[in-house]
Amino acid sequence: MDAKIGVLALQGNVSEHIDAFLLALERMGSGASSEVFEVRSPADLAHCNALAIPGGESTTISHLIDKNGLYDPIRSFKGGVFATCAGMVLMATHVDDPRVHPLGLMDITVDRNAFGRQRESFETDLAIEGLNGGAFHAVFIRAPVVSSVGKGVKVLAQIEKGIVAVECGKYMAFSFHPELGNDTRIHERFLRNCCHHA
Repeated sequence: MDAKIGVLALQGNVSEHIDAFLLALERMGSGASSEVFEVRSPADLAHCNALAIPGGESTTISHLIDKNGLYDPIRSFKGGVFATCAGMVLMATHVDDPRVHPLGLMDITVDRNAFGRQRESFETDLAIEGLNGGAFHAVFIRAPVVSSVGKGVKVLAQIEKGIVAVECGKYMAFSFHPELGNDTRIHERFLRNCCHHA
């Protein structure tokens, strides 16, 4: 697999995503022929066949996507997109905050701060549909939830508060932070999925 994975590096936990994808590629035996790098401009994005949109502050990332001329290039990007936390908010078609200019890549409605402030952060073991090897230890930090999904969107995991993992073709979005910790099963699934849909 010759993966060229860009991590949107406008704000948020960029280095954690880079490290997680590098580890996933190594475990898949694809590290030598693949690259993981930061994306800050449309020119950077043009070199990618997959893009990660990290967690952070969704209003800030939304503003910087527009400011850096990335809104339309990301919307028309043909590769896979892996989004976590704030990234999930940006993937949506509908968001409960007018300050966010969502990308509309997945037919989902997102409640941006579903769990309140930082002190409401928590960890739990999640059963994720189609993920082998048992439950995934998920870290939620000021997390959003998906309140509704549209056509073609598969729900991979949910908790009492709402839907926390979704998939649609080459797109995956998570309320939590799979890049934190050493479990790369979700990243590996995303990369295999990208190849399958290439």
